[in-house]
Amino acid sequence: MLITAAASGQGKTTVTAALARLHARQGRRVRVFKCGPDFLDPFWHQIASGAPVHQLDLWMTGEADARARLHAAAQDADLILVEGVMGLFDGTPSAADLAERLGLPVLAVVDASAMAGTFGALALGLQHYRPGLRWAGVLANRVASERHAQLLQAGLRTPEHWLGALMRVSVDGEKGLLPERHLGLVTAQELADRMERLDAAADALAATPLGRMTPQDWQRWAVDFAAPEDAAEPIPPLLAGRTVAVARDAAFCFIYDANIDCLRRLGAQVVFFSPLQDAALPPCDALWLPGGYPELHVERLAGNQPLRASLAAHVAEGKPVWAECGGMMALCDAITLADGARHSAWGLLPGEVRMQRRLAALGPQQLDVEGNVLRGHTFHYSTLDSSAAVRARTTRPADVPGAGEAVYRHGSIHASYFHAWFPSSPAAVARLLLRGQ
Repeated sequence: MLITAAASGQGKTTVTAALARLHARQGRRVRVFKCGPDFLDPFWHQIASGAPVHQLDLWMTGEADARARLHAAAQDADLILVEGVMGLFDGTPSAADLAERLGLPVLAVVDASAMAGTFGALALGLQHYRPGLRWAGVLANRVASERHAQLLQAGLRTPEHWLGALMRVSVDGEKGLLPERHLGLVTAQELADRMERLDAAADALAATPLGRMTPQDWQRWAVDFAAPEDAAEPIPPLLAGRTVAVARDAAFCFIYDANIDCLRRLGAQVVFFSPLQDAALPPCDALWLPGGYPELHVERLAGNQPLRASLAAHVAEGKPVWAECGGMMALCDAITLADGARHSAWGLLPGEVRMQRRLAALGPQQLDVEGNVLRGHTFHYSTLDSSAAVRARTTRPADVPGAGEAVYRHGSIHASYFHAWFPSSPAAVARLLLRGQ
């Protein structure tokens, strides 16, 4: 099932995680996928389902990759859920494009907190705007009362499409069960009560018609994810014998599971470390600094002088560094927060980062690395003023307007706001992690 909505912020992440948690605690094997590039929602889905969460995107990951991942998941899973991105028809490609191409039944989540009869009109429009979509039904979210739920249900043209109402809930005065910040949801790992939040959402869903459905009821939406006709080309072990260190903690958490899988399939040994806690890099040949929230931890990062010295030694030896977005920000001289407070950072890449309250860039991007095209996206609330050499720029798909991101080169460091999806070009990833000075 694809869980979608008319717009962002309707509650589809909460519903997807609640549905995954409800079935997982009933003993079923659940796999969740996320439509489009996203690091934050998958944290919740992984905890709810107990299984890795991968991205599906007809442009970034490609249709063949999506079909292969769904087929592999179907070999073991009892239930497969796909959370959409933005609204059902937003973006190119959209969640509707994915659902239509793969035959996924569509469940629409609608924030009904400020409507009654219009709920039915919205559901009707979502269902029929594009002929050919498999329609599962609609779930009302943030409903005020049982009477409100009755008004919403009465507005549907097709009564059997009513899959229930989730009442308006909050935790410690927050709006909803899953708190947010400037880049999206707060990561699940930051909240000690994360499982209690998921269980509360699952309990609420269990009282709805959707939550009461049996496995036999679900068979009406079964999908046959056939084996891919063409086997994927094997990934050559271009990183065999090399160790790649990956920063992973609360400051550097924007990591696709598929990227780690790709590094290992390239033959690399992957070791993790925490720039917030560790005093030195683990022994390694190359370093990947992924994105995350360095701006929330900049004082601790800058204060970890032993780790900073270890990073400087790595660069001085000419060992490669690939730094994405937050990883690049931490390497710079300083980060100025949105309130104007300036904090020193690691000072290994010349430049000043300035946080701002509005989005600076968003959208799909691709990077040509010596003839190998690496796909991904950009999404950041900061700007960088750097004197480092710009050795390349990403580009957008031909039908998407907007500028690309600079790729800076400083010694053995390559850095950009670009977030890469490694499986799109393992050869490009290998080149980034092999070349130094």
